[in-house]
Amino acid sequence: MGMKGKIALGAVVGIVVIGAVSANSGDDSDGGSKSSDKGSSSSAQAKPGGGKEKGSADAAEAAEEKVAFEGDGQFQVGSDVKPGTYRTSGNEDGMCYWERAKDASGEMDSLLANDNVTGTSYVTIKATDKIFKSSDCNDWEAVDTKAKGSPASKMAGDGGMFRVGADIAPGTYKSIGNEDDMCYWERTKDAEHGLDSIIANDNVSGSAVVTISAKDTYFKTSGCTDWKKTG
Repeated sequence: MGMKGKIALGAVVGIVVIGAVSANSGDDSDGGSKSSDKGSSSSAQAKPGGGKEKGSADAAEAAEEKVAFEGDGQFQVGSDVKPGTYRTSGNEDGMCYWERAKDASGEMDSLLANDNVTGTSYVTIKATDKIFKSSDCNDWEAVDTKAKGSPASKMAGDGGMFRVGADIAPGTYKSIGNEDDMCYWERTKDAEHGLDSIIANDNVSGSAVVTISAKDTYFKTSGCTDWKKTG
């Protein structure tokens, strides 16, 4: 993650936080597939304000109003972008890169957190941040973290971040048929993307089983086959 010109400060695929429990389990008869069932899974792949025909100019205008700031640029926190939680979705090939910084020097020491994104990312920009940078991402929209959604019972294994209770339901999920430890999952307590944000994480080959608690805030998945709720 976060390899676009700078080293990621968060959890990197291939590095598991000390104390995280492995979620490997035996094989399953369902078989694994990285292609998501978009009809009923939570994949969060639709670009904000796009991807669907609008029935009226009002609908198009409402979608445009959801965009808080563009997916390319450097933004000063407080003037260009307000502190809060934001989401970008529908990103492909890991080309979306973002970073939170404590100043505009552009040096490594200024980095607070960063990531490369496939699918969806949520990021909380704090009032103490000075710069937010976004490159090759779809537009960012503000997120009401108190809003309820229609949580799904399955999700795309390469879908990025999902908000627990809004995008996906808490419970036990399984992903099978993963190869070469490329499947990475992460349970987090916030969207600040620091090491302190991580509750548990793992890299997996074969089958992965993880229980997402109702107390978790986000679940992140990258390079996995699709996840299905089993309990």
